[in-house]
Amino acid sequence: MSELAPYLVGSPVFGIGISIITFYAGNLLYKKTGSPLLNPLVLSMLMIIGLLLSLHITFDDYNRGGQYISFFLGPATVILAVPLYKKISLLKENVIPILAGISVGSAAGIVSIIVMCRMFGLDELLSLSMIPKSVTTPIGIEISNQLGGIPSITVAAIVFTGIAGVLLSPLVCKLFRINDKVAVGIAIGTSSHALGTTKAVEMGETEGAMSGMAISIAGLVTVFLAPILAKILM
Repeated sequence: MSELAPYLVGSPVFGIGISIITFYAGNLLYKKTGSPLLNPLVLSMLMIIGLLLSLHITFDDYNRGGQYISFFLGPATVILAVPLYKKISLLKENVIPILAGISVGSAAGIVSIIVMCRMFGLDELLSLSMIPKSVTTPIGIEISNQLGGIPSITVAAIVFTGIAGVLLSPLVCKLFRINDKVAVGIAIGTSSHALGTTKAVEMGETEGAMSGMAISIAGLVTVFLAPILAKILM
């Protein structure tokens, strides 16, 4: 297996420990450099992958502990409702534009991935698996199953989309001069789900609140739109 003692690798403490250590190391590097390319989450993932490959440790061994960290994804997402509650008056003032923006953004995400899959000649199974790329993992897996896709590919697409949102969202907002905080938050949450929202929270309380709200609404919209648009366009 590796030079590590089998009892240590087989313990849940191993997966939890290396997850915490690598994220802490990535966070220190990110704070020191300030570069968006050195996102702590991305660095942590790369370090864990490198460690598992170099020591010939299977994912199942790591996931004995990693699954406990994954469990807290749900509660962490729910906590995003706290900043939204603080901005509830802002939500009421902009409810129509917000709902319209999330709906259009979700539809655009579905249509764009179908078009790109066809442009690059991907087969139908892979294309169906890529459609739910912009929603949270639990919703994305269910949509993938509903469409007849491959859930494991869907999860990979969701993770990649989230990382892209973390790395590129500040640059895109700056490039297109998107300064409205509500618009920034809605765009990030709709396009790059919970991972992107971590960046929105960094950008400001309003951006984080709007992004957190967009996650759930975009998920619901995608559940309804994905089968319809997939049937029409594919």
